[in-house]
Amino acid sequence: MIVIYMMNDKRIFVDTGAYLARFHTADQRYQQAYQAWEQVQNQRRVVVTSHHVIDELATLLARRTDYGFSARKIGQIYASQLVLIERSSATDEQTALAFFQKYADQKVSFTDCISFAMMMRLQIQQVFTFVIIFRWRGLKCFRRLTSYNELRMNP
Repeated sequence: MIVIYMMNDKRIFVDTGAYLARFHTADQRYQQAYQAWEQVQNQRRVVVTSHHVIDELATLLARRTDYGFSARKIGQIYASQLVLIERSSATDEQTALAFFQKYADQKVSFTDCISFAMMMRLQIQQVFTFVIIFRWRGLKCFRRLTSYNELRMNP
């Protein structure tokens, strides 16, 4: 069972893996993703993602399914009135680079680093993700929808 941790802020940042698992029926987390997306919709969450996540998703989904399918799904995200696609700032990218360098030994993707930098700037405390492969000071890694309420995300 996946649980979304509710807080006063109804925004939730959606990571690549959450979209990938939802769209790709052969994904091992498809069923979990489907149920979690229902929770997100039922709780009327404000879905926030980044153009970096969309970029990563388009490529991964195309390689695991086909490019036409991926293009249709990406088009649906862009057309959705329920998804806010944020762009990173130069400051976000510099913060992400600091994370990327500091945690290079843990092979954290640059997209994940950008996502965390953006979440800090936007003060988004929750993320829908399945795998977080690194631990920063105070970071607890979960294999479910994750709350960042207790995180200290300083590079």
